[in-house]
Amino acid sequence: MKLLIAAVLGAAIAVPAAAQDKTQLRIGTEGAYPPFNYYDSDRNLIGFDVDIAKALCAEMNAECTFVAQDWDGIIPALRANKFDAIIASMSITAERDEVVDFTDKYYNTPPAIAVLKDSALTEATPEALEDIVMGAQSSTTHANYAEKHFADTELRRYGSPEEYKLDLASGRIDAAIDDVVVLSDWINSEDGACCKILATLKTDPEINGAGAGVAIREGDAELQGKFNDAIAAIRADGTYDEIQKKYFDFDVYGD
Repeated sequence: MKLLIAAVLGAAIAVPAAAQDKTQLRIGTEGAYPPFNYYDSDRNLIGFDVDIAKALCAEMNAECTFVAQDWDGIIPALRANKFDAIIASMSITAERDEVVDFTDKYYNTPPAIAVLKDSALTEATPEALEDIVMGAQSSTTHANYAEKHFADTELRRYGSPEEYKLDLASGRIDAAIDDVVVLSDWINSEDGACCKILATLKTDPEINGAGAGVAIREGDAELQGKFNDAIAAIRADGTYDEIQKKYFDFDVYGD
């Protein structure tokens, strides 16, 4: 009986000890950028970013929790230690690299422009778009892209993609710029039946960067290395492809 009690107590002690071996990480994401990160009907965070984050955490033997954060404040929140990493389709750019560190990319897709289905616009050139109003989410590479490449277009910035989608659908703006996957996902839904893709744009490396990566606080080389190893591992073992096929019928990893 004493041996049995000792064995039970030993097992009870071993479980918490094993749990304590796991790294505790808080992952920041936006929750308003389908199909990459958004809420389902039960208010659970889902999407490609979320599934990739879960796969990376599993590969790293980390216990991860998610923290939703508005896009405009997501980098300041990381720097203020509200969470440990951002996995929210954040493009790796030189400007952001001055205040956070990035891992290797985990996907890379180009920007695009959407318009109403009955729009008279037929091409996405600076000349064709100079007298229109274009919407973009603020503090994004897509807003920066429009500012640089469509300098004579009136640019209207929004706090979230849902806001510019509503204005485009109602005709309050003439076009919207965002990631081609985000716009395609929207126009293929009931809410986006109003609109179409006008054009997919050529990526500007200076603005769009080298793809989307995991952002971490500056100087955390250990965590950066663990994420990089995990990204390489899920790419190699097929986990990445399994997740990708849930959302896309093409390769979003890019060149």
